Amino acid sequence: MSKELLYYIPAGLHTEEQLVHLLTSHPEIKFVSMVGIDLAGNDTDEKIPIGLFLKDVEKFFRGGAVETDGSSVVLTGLATLNNAKVDMVVDSNVNWFVDYNYDNYDEETDKPVGTLRIPAFLVHNGLRVDSRAILSQSMDYVKTEIISLLKKNPKVSGLEHLNVNEIEDIVFTVGTELEFWVKTPDETAEVEELSSTQVMQENYWARTRGQARTALEQAIEVLGCYGLEPEMGHKEVGGLKARIGDSGNLAHVVEQLEIDWRFTNAMQAADNELQARILIKEVFRANGFEVTFKAKPIIGVAGSGEHTHLGVAAKLKSGKLVNLFAPTDLKADFLSAVGFGAIMGILKNYEVINPFVSSTNDSLNRLKPGFEAPICIVTSLGNTPAVASRNRTVLAGLVRDTENPLATRFEVRAPNPFTNTYVAVASMYLSMLDGIKAAVNSGKTTKELEAELSKPAGTPGFYLETERAYRSEHDVFEDYSDAERNKMFGKPPATVWENMQGIANHADKVAVLTAGNAFRKELIDAFVAGAQLRWTTELVNRIIPGNCDIIRECYSLHDVEGNDLDEAVWKQVNDLRVYLGKDSLATKSLFTRIRDAVQAGDYKTASALQVEMDAKVEELKDVYNQYKRNIIEVC
Repeated sequence: MSKELLYYIPAGLHTEEQLVHLLTSHPEIKFVSMVGIDLAGNDTDEKIPIGLFLKDVEKFFRGGAVETDGSSVVLTGLATLNNAKVDMVVDSNVNWFVDYNYDNYDEETDKPVGTLRIPAFLVHNGLRVDSRAILSQSMDYVKTEIISLLKKNPKVSGLEHLNVNEIEDIVFTVGTELEFWVKTPDETAEVEELSSTQVMQENYWARTRGQARTALEQAIEVLGCYGLEPEMGHKEVGGLKARIGDSGNLAHVVEQLEIDWRFTNAMQAADNELQARILIKEVFRANGFEVTFKAKPIIGVAGSGEHTHLGVAAKLKSGKLVNLFAPTDLKADFLSAVGFGAIMGILKNYEVINPFVSSTNDSLNRLKPGFEAPICIVTSLGNTPAVASRNRTVLAGLVRDTENPLATRFEVRAPNPFTNTYVAVASMYLSMLDGIKAAVNSGKTTKELEAELSKPAGTPGFYLETERAYRSEHDVFEDYSDAERNKMFGKPPATVWENMQGIANHADKVAVLTAGNAFRKELIDAFVAGAQLRWTTELVNRIIPGNCDIIRECYSLHDVEGNDLDEAVWKQVNDLRVYLGKDSLATKSLFTRIRDAVQAGDYKTASALQVEMDAKVEELKDVYNQYKRNIIEVC
């Protein structure tokens, strides 16, 4: 980090004159990249020489100066091979970051070569079709609707302290917590060893050491340089104790870390998260580590989440912020009517939110019982309003401080580091709006709304569905059976296809997202089509080949010294191997049946067979480990 480098250009300093001055004052910045976000959350990176940018800077601001091939990014069904032109339009309302290449130094300035990354919207056939546009347009719509709603209903239960005539703006605050795994190259660890460390809680909040500590500290510092205002970095639950290598340094590193930074408005928060992933990966790479942001990099061990905090406040003409979720009396009520409506909106409509939160095989691998990742559509508020509490087993929990009304917010625990935060947050706020409208227009008191949220399954409600329960102060992993959870809170999807069926089967809830035409139906359909294409491609070309490797690694270990137990367990192993991966003239293996179902477009069957395959592969690994443990030479 250097004080002489320009790390970012704050929103508000993007006029042509100011921009030209800054860039000419920093000749080490040699490129400009227009950054659009496709529907899968991928960011574009087109290198434009700075001289060309400065020459046509006015044209860049007007739009149309840069275009890309939309058929090469995830705009499935929108930008096609015969209609692929997509224009990139500058977004001047957010910070612009400078990406430095520390492997390439400018000879004249002796500084790393920089690329100014300018956030942009993607425009196809005159309409914005990208993830950033979905979030931007959705937030504009939700803001307008909330202001109108409060003007029409000036007496809202729990917001008696708010003068609606003084409202100047609505502020959406978002904060994300980024978890990730770090390891030294070529380092591997047995799942049993990682699992034992996790169960014995040997890593969580433990002291980082050696080069990993240096990398973590440097990452926190560089996030500060970019204006993200980091708040904390620490070890997470997963990982191993590092060991000393041949050089005398800590060389055997496999651990899970988390870095948090300050919340901000919804769009800037999503942009910040993208920039944070880039910076963290580069800093750790420079220190000799590999970083993965996968949700579940190691099956059987804690995955990585990105808990997302959501808040809504009214900005008054005086400049004061009033948290719309916080009630007038924080010790008498959990939430205001707006707050109760917001959480009810998320829970009622989560079947159409979840596809945008968890759209990959990797994301759904993390959402399994036993790893603190949410598997049920349920919330927790606490036992009494006077005592703030946290239940880490629910989907969306209330976070509050009875001494600080501005702290009241919801923590949604399902997102992961590769969740497309732009579209996920948009879907959450649009769903919140649906619940807020229902709660406020009902005229019900905070106590009546709390009763609605707390109703048992089978009890009719004015807004929430009769057959479901939505609140629990219990540990939903330990205190309910699978059958009880599924009955009370709904059965969670097991595959990408099952998750996308939430959109196919709930037209009324999709209408909540498309209201106002901010998140258009064609964009939702394009997202689903892209997710399903990636699901089937990964299933056939990556997951099945990976499972084939697991089968091949399970081979006979016993010889004449073996006994009847070895023979019996090896037969179990081999029977599973054959069932999974070996065809005969009479029967097809499970792998082949999955390939056939995908080829035929029978995704329902492919999904069911994937669930069976996952279970069989885990069974194979368990039985083979049992077999190995009885082989003396291996022990």
